[in-house]
Amino acid sequence: MRIIFAGTPDFSVPPLLALLASMHEVCAVYTQPDRPAGRGRKLHTSPVKEAALAAGVPIQQPLTLRDGAEQQRLADLHSDLMVVVAYGLILPKEVLTAPRLGCVNIHASLLPRWRGAAPIQRAIEAGDRETGITLMQMDEGLDTGAMLAQTATRIATTETAQSLHDRLMVMGAELLLASLPALETGSIRARPQDENSATYARKLSKEEACIDWRRSAAQLDRAVRAFNPWPVAYTDYGGQPLRIWRAEPLGQASPALPGTVLRSGGSGVDVATGDGVLRILELQPAGSRRMPAADFVNSRDLSDTILGATIAVPR
Repeated sequence: MRIIFAGTPDFSVPPLLALLASMHEVCAVYTQPDRPAGRGRKLHTSPVKEAALAAGVPIQQPLTLRDGAEQQRLADLHSDLMVVVAYGLILPKEVLTAPRLGCVNIHASLLPRWRGAAPIQRAIEAGDRETGITLMQMDEGLDTGAMLAQTATRIATTETAQSLHDRLMVMGAELLLASLPALETGSIRARPQDENSATYARKLSKEEACIDWRRSAAQLDRAVRAFNPWPVAYTDYGGQPLRIWRAEPLGQASPALPGTVLRSGGSGVDVATGDGVLRILELQPAGSRRMPAADFVNSRDLSDTILGATIAVPR
């Protein structure tokens, strides 16, 4: 088949590489325009663009696909299929219907659970026991299309958004390749989503990563893991943000005020919560590097410390 690929972040790269190594022809790669990033505000190319450049595939970077000229340019490719993976642009009906077999999307959840922008993080935050990949026939809704194939994986109790992301992006490539023969012959069976079971994975924000110590230790542990590597959970320490990269809930209760440091030492920093105790294992003080909590407390006395006053959102 002649396949158009559309994607932008590193999550999209394994499916693109899988297509490039297959018997199919990737006739064009669509990705987001280069944008300034970092302290120097230099133009940054997407991981997908870098992979496409290395493979010598024609690249398109339109600002929008609602423009008639862009739609015609895509239609003129005379593709059989368009594969979309975290592209970042809305596909209008004219684009969805341009390829002979339409557009399919690799989505990082077991739809209809966790439609939307942050399915990996929301699954961890909610305490889901499993998630997976859904290959979906795209329509004009937000992740509402019929499901073509799914594959599931367990979510470990120590899973971070990064570790789950890395596993799912490989699973997405594998599921795509396994499904292409049936897509090509039209023998794949599409299943409509159950609207009554749908949930929405809203976009992450830095503000929500601020720890509310009144929540339970179990909830905070999930939040820390869900927000690793971005936006990273944080709390106030001496008027400055203290990022928390790793933590674990302890099976004990405490009558202390939520946010109170109960103990600190080689095993970490134990903090009272609204229900239980959270042990901080790895953290990052303002203006410093990530470090084991044990290193942080070596030169600090945290006795009588209460974490969590209102602070500005860290940059």
